[in-house]
Amino acid sequence: MATAKTALITGSTDGVGRLVAARLAAAGATIVIHGRDEARADRLVAEITRAGGRAIFYQADFAALDEVRGLADAVRRDHPRLDILVNNAGIGTGGRGGTRQTSRDGHELRFAVNYLAGFVLTRLLLPLLQSGGAARIVNVASVGQQPIDFADPMLTRGYSGTRAYCQSKLAQIMDMLDLAQALRGSGVTATALHPASYMDTTMVRRDGIAPFSTVSEGADAILRLAAAPELDGKTGLYCDGTRLARANPQAYDASARERLRAFSLRLTGLST
Repeated sequence: MATAKTALITGSTDGVGRLVAARLAAAGATIVIHGRDEARADRLVAEITRAGGRAIFYQADFAALDEVRGLADAVRRDHPRLDILVNNAGIGTGGRGGTRQTSRDGHELRFAVNYLAGFVLTRLLLPLLQSGGAARIVNVASVGQQPIDFADPMLTRGYSGTRAYCQSKLAQIMDMLDLAQALRGSGVTATALHPASYMDTTMVRRDGIAPFSTVSEGADAILRLAAAPELDGKTGLYCDGTRLARANPQAYDASARERLRAFSLRLTGLST
């Protein structure tokens, strides 16, 4: 499924990202592990190595765009190509209500961590993804989606953690559709998915929700988009688990995607 490939899974020291990393390593991929917790990362690297796999850890806090850029620099320095990028790192709703928080760069925290970090990382790693002739980008989003209010995208009024989370997840899907269009014909595909509902993860439990899906279910869905041979060349897909689905209507509004792209480029300082 992933023999001789190099795969970067963000947020892979815990939860569904950890299982995706372990399974891709077992299939023969070299795993680029990302997270904030060095101790958890060391345990995963040791587990993969004991099983005969290959893994390397890079630490970065996605609440700071300079650390995202540092991660991209390190990956570009150490790896000649990248075959799979799974943008999985994220934070939840923060429970009912919630207090508005900001990233180190002053952006609404959930928008910054769940969306902007992956937006920047993906674009900085595009040369590596394109160098191998065929690669896959997978954005781990959610069925929970909220249209972006371009009059107040940073949610300075009427804030709720749920609204912030759902807006950030729709932004991931909108960006995926933009990437799929921009990269068509290059050999690099872009897809997104809702892996499973309320998996038994630290993020779900911190949000005060009783899990009712397994991490394995979510990993199966992510791995399908990341590596299943039957999806070679398939791009622009949004899936609910393993089933094709439709996202919030705003995702298919080209003018809304253009506004989001322009806003994101302005916030991050990227040119394209």
